[in-house]
This record gives sequence, structure tokens and C-alpha cells, in this order.
Amino acid sequence: MLCTTRGMAGAPASSACTTSTTPSTVRRVLCCSSPSATPATPVSTTTLKISSCMPGMTATRPYTRYPQMSPARVKELCELLSYWKCGSFICRSQIERYIRMGIPPSLRGRVWKCLLGIDGQRETSDFNYQSCLSEVRGPLVDLGVSEYGILSAIATLSDTQNDLGSTDQPLSSGLDPGYSRDDVTLFRQIALDLQRSFPSHRSLMGDSPEAIEGQAKLFRVLIAYAKYNPKIGYSQGMSYLAAVLLMQLGEEEAFWALVVLLDKPKYLAQLFDLNLTEVQHQVKVIHYFLKHRKPQLSQHLESMGVSSVHFIMPWLLTLFTSLPCWDSVLAVWDLIMLNGVCVVFQTSLAIMELLEPLLLVLNDETTVLPLLLRVPVNIAQYSVLVPALWSTEVQDWEIKCMSSLVLDDTLHGPTA
Repeated sequence: MLCTTRGMAGAPASSACTTSTTPSTVRRVLCCSSPSATPATPVSTTTLKISSCMPGMTATRPYTRYPQMSPARVKELCELLSYWKCGSFICRSQIERYIRMGIPPSLRGRVWKCLLGIDGQRETSDFNYQSCLSEVRGPLVDLGVSEYGILSAIATLSDTQNDLGSTDQPLSSGLDPGYSRDDVTLFRQIALDLQRSFPSHRSLMGDSPEAIEGQAKLFRVLIAYAKYNPKIGYSQGMSYLAAVLLMQLGEEEAFWALVVLLDKPKYLAQLFDLNLTEVQHQVKVIHYFLKHRKPQLSQHLESMGVSSVHFIMPWLLTLFTSLPCWDSVLAVWDLIMLNGVCVVFQTSLAIMELLEPLLLVLNDETTVLPLLLRVPVNIAQYSVLVPALWSTEVQDWEIKCMSSLVLDDTLHGPTA
């Protein structure tokens, strides 16, 4: 398999951006937009001052908005989606053309649904989403918890977890309340992570009706997946995935999309498990991959004591949703839906290549890590990152080779 994208016509970035100063000497650019502000405006260019990551350097560059597909192209895309066949190579090769152009926000959900084969997954499964939710509500009622009151649920679940202790005994003697310690632990962990997932997004922030409903949907989708696949259950990072899916799809569609992403080897099956051992393995694989592709940069980072774990782990657990420009995040996700997990390597390499000139002149861990953890807007904006992404090649043999090296080091220790 060749995970490659090349030659994209110029494309743009989203939303208003402002600069802020970190405690270190590095000046970084933070994008003030939220995921809810996905632009659907025609291509336009505004002049914006973007601060460089090097102290004292400020440049003025055009800041372009997300491209608007022509009505004729939109019609063609709608026709393609209407007769979509999930296993068809022709359909997938045609959809790549439209992904290169920039999927219209109004059609992104349909595109993801087709690429993931959500309908086929649901039809071939014995699992019933609504029945699962009905079964889960029993323990929630017994606990006095509602998905529509996440903040109060956290306090209740924490108290109950403390009362249950390390055993699986019911609270009241002789009467089983209908829930186990595992239930309480699961509910509490998901409720806690909901507070950390896109706290500035209007569909998840605060106590507005939209936010309360958004949190409830996210809670239900994550609970249902944990019940669907108890071997994996729930692990850190899943809330970010489910939240993005809910921004593009209906609730049950988002659940089945999460199932495909987390269960199929093409996608993220090798990233998530109950103890995060899989993602730790993949972090090491990407570390070896970057050493293979960017030896000078890797050596420079190691000389400062900067471990790739420090920045690659957050990239993987959030699947790049921490990037400051939301249209770039969605472009990365469009490619993941098309080509699978190799895009994770592709995106990591593209970001490192763009950051390399800045990183090589820095000699202090305290200035390097903020740059890697908060990729600046002048790197993350659509018009910069996405063309770089399309021109970055990652081949399947490279990933397999690096994975073999990691396994060999795990079994026999690192080679000299």
C-alpha cells in the first residue's frame, strides 16, 4: 500500500487567529476559532499578521479561507454519493478528486458515511444501539445519574465509587442495586473526559440546551461502544473521536462510524485498547519512522532531551484535533477516512517537515516542546499544512519495518 498524496492545488485555512505569548521566549500563534465555525464561504484572501515562532520575527502573509466547490462539482459529488458502492475502487478513486478540492462542509458527513461503510456495518451486526441504551439506563437510574447532568453525575459517581471500594459488592446489604463497580468506573471515566473534550465548542460547552444535548449524545455513544466491545471498553482519546463524528453525523451514525474506526485494521484498531498499550507501541513506531525520515531533526531533538512521546502521544490520542485551525483538522480526517491509519504517519511527517527549519535553530527543550504541542497557525493553516500533506508519501513497507524494529527492541532491547 502506498499512502501518498501529491500535487494539491492551493487551498486555505479557517477562522480568525490571534497571537499570544507563552512563558518561554517562543511566540506562538493561537487560532481562536472553534470547531463549530467550519467555514463555508467562498475563497477569499485577507491580510493577517502571523507571528513567527522565532522571537522578534513577524511576517505578513495572506490568510485564505476554505475553498468553495463550484455548484457543478457539488452536483457531481452528490451524484457520486447517491450511487456509492463501498467496495468500489472506482468510487474511492473518484472521491479522492473531491477531497483534494475540499469537501463542502454540508456534504462531509455523507462522504464519511460512504467511505466508512456505516450502513453495511450496521446491517451485518447483531448489536442494536437503541436496545443497548435502554439496558444502560437501568444502572444509571439506580445510581441516580442522568446523561443530561454530567457535572452532577461526576460527583455522584465519585461518591459511589468510593463507597464500593475495590470490591464488586452492592451498596445495600442483600439487595443488588443493578450496577457493578465496573459500571460505575466506566460511567465516571466517560463523564470526566466529556469535560475535557472540546470545552470551547458550542455543542459541548456550558449549560445551554444545545450543549447539554451534545454532552448527552457523546456520553451515550461512548457508553454504547464500551458495551459493544467490552474487550477494549473505553480508553482515553475516544471522546475526541466520538465528538468529531457527532459534529458531522447523527448520533447512531456516529456510533457506527466509531465502531468502524476502532475495529477495522485499516483505521485505528492498532491505536486504542483498554490500557493504551497499543497507542504506546504506535508512538514508538512513529518515533522510529521519524528517525528514519528525518535523522538530523531527530538527533537534534534527542540532544535536547526531547522525547517524541511528549508530542506524538497527544497527536495520536486526539487524532490531530489539537491543531489550531479546524479546516486543517477536517482535511486530515477526510484523508484518514479515505486511506486509513497511514495518514497518521503522513500527517506527523508533514508537520515535522514544516517545523524542521524552526526546530533546528532552537536549542532549549522549553522552547521546542511548546512548538510541538501547540503547532503554530502559520504552519497548521490549511493553505500550508494541507498541500504539504498531499505531497508527503508514506509507504506501507516503511510502517511495517518500523513496527518490526519496535517489536524487536521490546523483546531483545535496543540495538547499539
